[in-house]
Amino acid sequence: MKTLRPFHLLALLAAGTVAGCATALPPPAGGPAPAPPTVTACQAEPAQSVVGQVATASVVEEARQRAGARSARVLRPGQVVTMEFDATRLNLDVDGASRVLRVRCG
Repeated sequence: MKTLRPFHLLALLAAGTVAGCATALPPPAGGPAPAPPTVTACQAEPAQSVVGQVATASVVEEARQRAGARSARVLRPGQVVTMEFDATRLNLDVDGASRVLRVRCG
């Protein structure tokens, strides 16, 4: 019988560890895992009906739902905002009196 050298022993240990990581986990009890929610892009056109309205919480939520957006934000004059584009976000540009001037996605 041949004696394993330390290098061979280490290689076998590493291979066993990697193989253990590659095994598939069984599905959770009760059936397969639910599919992740589908993310759809925002569509500003259906939310244009809120232009001219005061941006209350209910108006913002109505616009978000109509646009199919995941989130919505109200952008006030002079407000500092992040510039990253998010295709699932609705932006409501308002004036100093919180009246919606423009509805757009991003």
